[in-house]
Amino acid sequence: MPPSDPPNASTSAKALTFAAYASFVPIGIATVLLGPMLPTLSARWSLNYSQAGALFTAQYLASTLAVALSGVLVSRWGFRFAIKTGLLLMSAGVGLLLAGPKVMGILCIGAYGGGLGLAVPAANLLVAEVNPGRRSATLNLLNFCWSAGAVACPFLVAAAAKSHQVPLFLAAVAGFALLMAIGIAAMPSSIVEPSATKDAGRTTGPAIPWTQSALLILAALFFLYVGVENGFGGWVASYAKSLGSLTPALSLMTPSFFYAALMLGRWLAPLLLRMIDEIRLVQAGLLVACAGMAGLVLSHGLRGVILSACLAGLGLSCVYPITISLLSREFGPASARLGSLMFTLSNIGGGLLPWMVGVSSNHFGSLKAGLAVPLIGCAAMYGLYLREWKAGTVEPAV
Repeated sequence: MPPSDPPNASTSAKALTFAAYASFVPIGIATVLLGPMLPTLSARWSLNYSQAGALFTAQYLASTLAVALSGVLVSRWGFRFAIKTGLLLMSAGVGLLLAGPKVMGILCIGAYGGGLGLAVPAANLLVAEVNPGRRSATLNLLNFCWSAGAVACPFLVAAAAKSHQVPLFLAAVAGFALLMAIGIAAMPSSIVEPSATKDAGRTTGPAIPWTQSALLILAALFFLYVGVENGFGGWVASYAKSLGSLTPALSLMTPSFFYAALMLGRWLAPLLLRMIDEIRLVQAGLLVACAGMAGLVLSHGLRGVILSACLAGLGLSCVYPITISLLSREFGPASARLGSLMFTLSNIGGGLLPWMVGVSSNHFGSLKAGLAVPLIGCAAMYGLYLREWKAGTVEPAV
């Protein structure tokens, strides 16, 4: 930290970063929960592909509205308030998911989606703000923690389904989120958030360069990335089940290989960023992800599904954290005001593309056709990353 910072600035930065890391484990579980739960919910509520895909829309529509609200909460009461409020809402939605009929279940999906919309952008922007010298590295570690929860989720859902304890599993996830919210609320007053937080929602401040091409390209990348990740990860369990050659338990576990590869890639990213420019890393990753998504459509058995899921996850792993880092690098102080817009777009994409997978699958009578949607989105991101970006620096070790 610069010498002019308060004496406890370094301690505050570490504590706030750790709180965000810890919170992202249950957030990761909740974010991907719908994917491995989709076969169960489809059978429980008698849903076709289009109706099942609409559940993603419910989650991300609520999340989109909450992202817009998140900026207001952050500007008035700080990052921690938005994060703990989101965790509380997420806890209620997950805990009550199977407590009533379909209508109540959809409302619960919207509730925990709204909680994610409050907490995720606040946590990402907080970590970027308190770690200005190593944004890409710390954001990759933050999303590594998200991936840890995402990897565990399908295995836990499969184990809970096999033992007929899914409500107990959901209650445990809700309790985990509630515990994180209590921990953040109990942080001492000596932990101080950066002063820039208070400027995030004001109308005054650095002008937003609406005409810059970088702004439009980043908007498209935010929109596409979450949609591609959800479109692939959210439907891979249903695709594995549709093959008919895998047991129900194995089908539910297949998303874990995708999220495990995401986690591995995010663990390796801070090391790779010490040796390679972040843009080159993303470009290579997107090519690998395209290969994995194309491979899944051609897969007919467990080995092909697992290999394709791993390639897709590994390739996508560094894209989102580095895209967030680019927002800060390209626009500096104005990025705080742009963050709410970008995360809103990401949530719109996160709800729209998985729904498009369901609609396409329903129209053509096969999930193979629907899974072309995230493949096309991934190829589009690669094309967008071919532009010239502002020169970056090699990241220091974390």
